[in-house]
Amino acid sequence: MTASTSKDIRQISKQDLLDYCSSQGLPSFRANQMWEWIWKKGVTRFDDMRNVPKDLRSKLSEDFHFQGVELDKVQKSMDGTIKSRLKLHDGHMIEAVLIPVPKDKRFTVCVSSQVGCSLSCSFCATGKMKRMRNLDPAEIYDQVVIVNKQCQEHFDANLTNIVFMGMGEPLLAYNNVLKGIEHITSEYGLHMSPRRITVSTVGIEKMIRKLADDGVRFNLALSLHAAIDEKRDQIMPINETNNLDALMLALKYFYNTTNNRISYEYIAFEGFNDGIEDARALYHLCRDFPVRINIIEYNPVEGVPYVKSPEDRIDAFARYLTDKGVMVTLRRSRGKDIDAACGQLANKG
Repeated sequence: MTASTSKDIRQISKQDLLDYCSSQGLPSFRANQMWEWIWKKGVTRFDDMRNVPKDLRSKLSEDFHFQGVELDKVQKSMDGTIKSRLKLHDGHMIEAVLIPVPKDKRFTVCVSSQVGCSLSCSFCATGKMKRMRNLDPAEIYDQVVIVNKQCQEHFDANLTNIVFMGMGEPLLAYNNVLKGIEHITSEYGLHMSPRRITVSTVGIEKMIRKLADDGVRFNLALSLHAAIDEKRDQIMPINETNNLDALMLALKYFYNTTNNRISYEYIAFEGFNDGIEDARALYHLCRDFPVRINIIEYNPVEGVPYVKSPEDRIDAFARYLTDKGVMVTLRRSRGKDIDAACGQLANKG
């Protein structure tokens, strides 16, 4: 049986694997062994399942295959950030980024959820790409496994945090993202805490409500970037169908239902969204539930006319908010020299 006719073993359930073992006259513990190799140890070759008999490994390779993710290219920034271009089984490419802060013992991976993106935010390199498809749960999981190995090799540490802020809109790949997070957080998988995971969305009201109804345990970030509808319409077309009033109601519902942390991502563009009137509008979006604001330095994207806000304007903007008791973090760009910073992921050579 060839890979084109066999099943990808990571697309089947634990029960499917138990049923397979039963059909082969095998004890159920064999299914448990294989499941652990796949999701706890992250193997992508049957020959690596060392406590599985060789004849069974051979049979597995006839009946199943792995659609693994391959490391295609690695770039290292002067600040220690590492960007990896990853090749999928169908030839498509995605990117994942390791953002290390060794002094704080904080090591974050920024993962992708789609090949490309369909939302066309005007400041984002990924938004200029066509959306080809959603990543499957195993491809999301693989990014974490691959980058965790890099983290161990370069920093002798494991990943501490995961952010879904790479290529694509996670809530448009909803089921696959949640299943990928299950593989990452469950006891049968990598067993990482969901509290260490943040899913970032441009703001899709009905899907934010669905997150709440599904009782997710991870944190949520809204890619806000403007607190005035007319301005947000200009840079983020999604706002025309998911305006700020609707988003705030959905976020309030999410917080009241889950009690999970919410943050706003806010890229500061000179002369566009960095004035005190913008800060005042942003403050009004912080009053119904606790929120942390991450003010982000704009990173240049080829063909995009925006300019990063000067530090004195960013400081005045942040001061207005902190004086009103809002939690604000100023996030400096990491990996800009290798196009690995926020908004720059586009599979460039």
